[in-house]
Amino acid sequence: MGHSLVQEFITDDFKTAVQTVLDQALQGAETENFEFPLITKNGVRIEVLLNATTRRDEQGNIIGVVGIGQDITGRIAQEREYSKLID
Repeated sequence: MGHSLVQEFITDDFKTAVQTVLDQALQGAETENFEFPLITKNGVRIEVLLNATTRRDEQGNIIGVVGIGQDITGRIAQEREYSKLID
């Protein structure tokens, strides 16, 4: 708690894009399958696939954002290896 996801864990080249996705979700525009690098607490870079969904109350008012991130580092490494093999 008390940490900024974007400022502390997102690489500099993706900070603006990730913040935009989160801001848009707070305005009601959801994002699916957004890929970006994230730095873990241990300092390891991983690739993440994010889905950001607007959270609403019973009256339909936006009360937050639910973000689901999936580590796709292994998948991207496999795709790169596959590309090397077919080139």
